[in-house]
Amino acid sequence: MKLRVYLNFDKEKVTEPVIWKLAKEFDVVTNIRMAEVKEDMGLVGLEIEGETEVVEASVKWLEAQDGVHVEPIEQGIIEG
Repeated sequence: MKLRVYLNFDKEKVTEPVIWKLAKEFDVVTNIRMAEVKEDMGLVGLEIEGETEVVEASVKWLEAQDGVHVEPIEQGIIEG
């Protein structure tokens, strides 16, 4: 399964290696499709690929992180 999400990071989380932790915690391949990171916020378009159950669990883990907001990306928005 391949899933694309936007991750919005608040000021407290923007300097933490959340995507690295995700890849270490779960057997998924991550691909940063776009990113805009500033001192007080971050926006990342992230592709997560792996077994369906693992991808779903990894998204739930992301959603449980304080300071990280997860939004699905409609297919085609960052294709290429």
